[in-house]
Amino acid sequence: MKCRHCAHELELDLVDLGFSPPSNAYLTQAQLSEPEIHYPLRVKVCQHCWLVQTEDFARHDLLFSSDYAYFSSTSSSWLAHADAYVAKMVERLGLTTQSHVVEVAANDGYLLRYVQARGIPCLGVEPTASTAAAARKLGLNIEEVFFGSETARRLREQYGAADLMVSNNVLAHVPDINDFVQGFKILLAEHGTWTIEFPHLFNLLRHSQFDTIYHEHFSYLSLLAVEHVLGAAGLRAYDVEALPTHGGSLRIYACHAHAAFAETEALIAMRAEEGEAGLNTAAAYADFQAHVKRVRTDFVQFLLDCQREGRTVAAYGAAAKGNTLLNYAGVNKEWLPLVADAAASKQGKFLPGSHIPIVSPEALLATKPDTVIILPWNLQAEVMQQLAVIREWGGRFVVAIPEVRVL
Repeated sequence: MKCRHCAHELELDLVDLGFSPPSNAYLTQAQLSEPEIHYPLRVKVCQHCWLVQTEDFARHDLLFSSDYAYFSSTSSSWLAHADAYVAKMVERLGLTTQSHVVEVAANDGYLLRYVQARGIPCLGVEPTASTAAAARKLGLNIEEVFFGSETARRLREQYGAADLMVSNNVLAHVPDINDFVQGFKILLAEHGTWTIEFPHLFNLLRHSQFDTIYHEHFSYLSLLAVEHVLGAAGLRAYDVEALPTHGGSLRIYACHAHAAFAETEALIAMRAEEGEAGLNTAAAYADFQAHVKRVRTDFVQFLLDCQREGRTVAAYGAAAKGNTLLNYAGVNKEWLPLVADAAASKQGKFLPGSHIPIVSPEALLATKPDTVIILPWNLQAEVMQQLAVIREWGGRFVVAIPEVRVL
């Protein structure tokens, strides 16, 4: 296998999570009796550009289908994050009603709604029909297409260059990362800014966040690797922020290589931090598999202890994170009878692989479980607030990553 960015041979393994179905391939009742495709879930490290990446077995158009069930607006904390981001960009970049904002992977309009509310012209690019339709209901202009250089040329001709381009948690999702980034080079105005948010590889490694690994994530990103990719496209980073979202993310500010933006001290410091962590050495990746196995063992033991003690268990969050954990640990509905999710698009369906039924939060509460496992651990504060009533009957909240912990 060759690196999807620099084409060097990949010889360094990060982790092997066995076989699992695509994490967002939720099943209907009828599909439970049909064959279910499982793909190997293995991750390798390029020792030339240090891009961490999956071995590719599933096509991206199968992973991001028309009935894609992830709607960003389901999370109130993520909406607040988007609102604060837009306010910050308006002030920092001086955006006005004469500016043009483009978001790639606009999902259901969770972010562009706040751009639109300020009277700033905007465009969303979103390939999944279900979320694109939701965004259009907000009155947003959505191009329902996968983004890349060809699409960028058409959009520039049709709408003009973008003063701000936004891509939140999508750079990891693209199989052809070079063509995708080249699209931003084409569509970004001469002195425009592109902000890129993604879970930071550094946190994945040091906090055993292996459940953020799934087939829809083709790449696992560091500042080091992203700067390699940007440079090859004639772009560069000029600032970076560390964010608490998704267990620890980076927001990179990028521009054309010739633009006047000066590098910030924060960018220089982040480069040094990654260097000190050895992200450009094989040693930084050597022990990850062992840490992952320990988490799996502890999680399975916790579920066995609950069974032995007669404690009822349910889970919250039918998200990709949970599916990776459950399938790697071999957990099914005999161990975990239900998982609740606030997204109506998932309710009444079943988790891929484990076939655990997905119910509403109200249905979970009706069972009065002794323990609720919060699978999207990055949203634990939000979930604990929403389900606080379980404390009334002595219920407890638990997360499994980076270790099994009662909250």
